[in-house]
Amino acid sequence: MKIYFTVLIMFISFVSFSQQTCGTDEMHQKLYMGFPGIHKKVIQNNKTLEEFTKNYLSANNKRKTATYIIPVVFHVIHNYGVENITSNQIYDQLRIINEDFQKLNADTINIVFAFDSISADCEIEFRIAQLDPNGNCTSGITRTQDLETYTGDHEVKSIIHWSPEKYLNIYICANAAGLAGHALVPSAADTISVWDGIVIQHSSVGSIGTSNQMRSVVLTHEIGHYFNLQHTWGGNNVPNYPYLPCADAGNCAYDDGVADTPNTIGWQLCNLSASSCGSLDNVQNFMEYAYCPAMFTNGQKLRMHACLNSSIANRNNLWTGANLIATGTDGVDIFCSVDFTLNKEYVCEGESVQFFDASYHGITSRFWEFEGGIPSTSTDTNPVITYNTAGRYKVKLISGNSIASDSIIKDSLIEVFPSISSKTFLIEDWEWLSDMEDSYWYVNNFDNQESWKLANFGYLSSSSIYMSNLNNSSQQIDEFVSKPIDLSGISNLELTFKYAYAKTDNSNTDKLKILVSPDCGETWSVRKVMYSSQLNTYSDTIGTEFFPSSSLEWDSISVATIPSSFWTSDFMIKFQFESGGGNNIYIDKINLLDPTDVGLESFTNDIFEVFPNPVKSSLNIISKTKIRPSKIQIYNSSGSLVFDMPFNNNINISKIAKGVYTILIILEDKQVVRKKIIII
Repeated sequence: MKIYFTVLIMFISFVSFSQQTCGTDEMHQKLYMGFPGIHKKVIQNNKTLEEFTKNYLSANNKRKTATYIIPVVFHVIHNYGVENITSNQIYDQLRIINEDFQKLNADTINIVFAFDSISADCEIEFRIAQLDPNGNCTSGITRTQDLETYTGDHEVKSIIHWSPEKYLNIYICANAAGLAGHALVPSAADTISVWDGIVIQHSSVGSIGTSNQMRSVVLTHEIGHYFNLQHTWGGNNVPNYPYLPCADAGNCAYDDGVADTPNTIGWQLCNLSASSCGSLDNVQNFMEYAYCPAMFTNGQKLRMHACLNSSIANRNNLWTGANLIATGTDGVDIFCSVDFTLNKEYVCEGESVQFFDASYHGITSRFWEFEGGIPSTSTDTNPVITYNTAGRYKVKLISGNSIASDSIIKDSLIEVFPSISSKTFLIEDWEWLSDMEDSYWYVNNFDNQESWKLANFGYLSSSSIYMSNLNNSSQQIDEFVSKPIDLSGISNLELTFKYAYAKTDNSNTDKLKILVSPDCGETWSVRKVMYSSQLNTYSDTIGTEFFPSSSLEWDSISVATIPSSFWTSDFMIKFQFESGGGNNIYIDKINLLDPTDVGLESFTNDIFEVFPNPVKSSLNIISKTKIRPSKIQIYNSSGSLVFDMPFNNNINISKIAKGVYTILIILEDKQVVRKKIIII
C-alpha cells in the first residue's frame, strides 16, 4: 500500500497570502520583483481555463485520443551526493505514475466500496523522451552539478529547461524548498513558462534507492496539480482563490471543482470512515494528504482531460502526434548509446557485484563479458557476478537491437581483495609511495574533480595524503578506504592519526568522518566526526592555499570506539571528507594497532637504531638499552611476511628482493613497527 506524507504544493500567490503558503516570503518577493503585475495575468488565465473546463464537461466531449501520451524528461540537479539517484530509481518512479494514472496500482483493491465504482483509469501515459529539443538522441535523464540542488525552489529550472510545451520537466534535487515536491498549476505556468515543471526531493522519487514505497506517490500528487487538479478540500493559494489549510473545519464551505469528490475538510490521517462535511470523505484520493492514496475519480479524470485540451500552458500540444514524433515518444524506439553501471567497484574474494545495463533505447539484446567473474558471460539485463580471485578486472558490454548495436569496455573496473588479509595491523606513513595506486588504499573520487592524493611533505616526514580542498566546491564528498585487514586475533584496538587543516573563515562547514566496516565494505559504521572548528590546526583563517610548515601545525587524534564485533578478518576503515568551503586537509601517520603497541612504537624508536638504510645485504639493529627483542619480522609493501626469525643484532637480508619493506621488532609478544627500510 502506498502511504503519502504531508506535502504542500507551491503555487503563485498574492502577498496577502504569503504567510499562509508553503513557500517562503523570499521566494514570493523574487517572483513579484522579477514579474511585476503577474497576479492579474494568473487570474485571467485561471478564469479562461475554468470556463473552458466548464464547457468541456457540459458538452460531454469525448477525448480526442485513446490515451494521452505525455513526454517526460527528468533533470537530476546534484552535487555528487545521494541526490544523484540512479536511473533505475527514476525508471521505478515512471512505472509508478503510469500505474497510478491508468488504475494499474495494486492498492486499488483497498478502495472502499462507496468510491470503487467512480475510481478512474485516467487514460494518461507518461513516456520518457528519446529526443531532446535539438532532435538529438537522449536517455530522457539529464544530470547537472549545481549547488541550487540544496535549495530546490523555482530558480532550479533556470539551470536547464526543455520546452514546456513539448515536455513535462521534472527536477530531482537534494531539497525541494523544504517540501517533498512542488509544482505550478497551468494558469501560473502559462504566465511564467520558464518555471513550468515539477520539483521533487530525491527521497520522494520511486520506491527504491533513497526513497521508499510510502513516499513514491508524491509525484502522482504533483502531476495532478500540473493537470489542474486542486486538493480534495478545495481552494489553493493561486490568486483569486482562498488558501485552505488541510483539516480546517471551514473547508466544508469550499469545493475542488470536481462533482464526484465530496466536500471535505481534508485529511492527514487515513480515516476511511470520516464524514467531515456530512458525507463519506474520499480519503484515499491522490489529491488528499492522507497516507493511503489509491485513486482518482472519474470527475478528476475529465477535469485533467479538459486541461489537456486547453491552450493554457500549452498542455494541448504535449500529446499531439507531431510532438510525440519530435520528442521520440511515438512508440518507435531509437537506439542511442551503450553503457552500464554497477553497485560497487570493490569486493572481497567470493563476493558478488550487480551490473545494470544503462543502454538506451529499445534494447532487445545484450552480451556481457566479465574478466575473472563467474559466470564469465551473460545475456541478462542486470546480472549478478561473483569474483573468487583477487585482482583487477575489466568488463565489456555489447547492447543494441536488430537495427544497431555498440560496445563498451571498462578496464580495471573491479578490484577484488583477498578474502583473508595478510595484514593484521595497519601502519601508514605514505613513505616511498609514488602514487595512490601503489598504496594499501582505494580512493573514491565521486565527482572526478579534486580528491585525495599524495603530498611531498608530512608530519616530520616527506609524505602524507591530502585533499586540495581550497579548490573544491562545497558539499563534495571524497573518500579513501583501506583494503581488508585481518583483526580476528586481536584483543584490543585503537586508531590514531595525525592531521593538519586550516579554515578560510569561520563559516566553513567541512567535516571529516571516520567509518569502519566488519564485512569488506558491505556495511559501514561512523566512529568519529570532526567538524571544521575541531579540525582546525592553524592559528588563524587563511585564504591562500594551506601547507603545514611545521609540526606545530599538526594535531593528533585517537579513536578507541571501535567495537569488538568489528574485529573481523574483513575489517576496513574509511576516511570520508565533505568539503564545506575550507582550506586543505592533510592526513599522516595512520596507526591501527593494539593501543599498548602504539605506545611502544615511539618507545622503541628511541631505544633502537637500524642501519644502514638503504641496505644491500646486512642490516644492523642496535639496542641503546638492555632491552632485547624476541623476534624480527619484515613485510613487503603488500603486507606479506618475507622474513621471520629470532632477534639478532646483525641480519642477513641478501636473499630478499630489492624493494621497500617494513621491519617489525617483536617485543614481549607485541608487534611494534620500527620503520621502513629500502633494500637495494
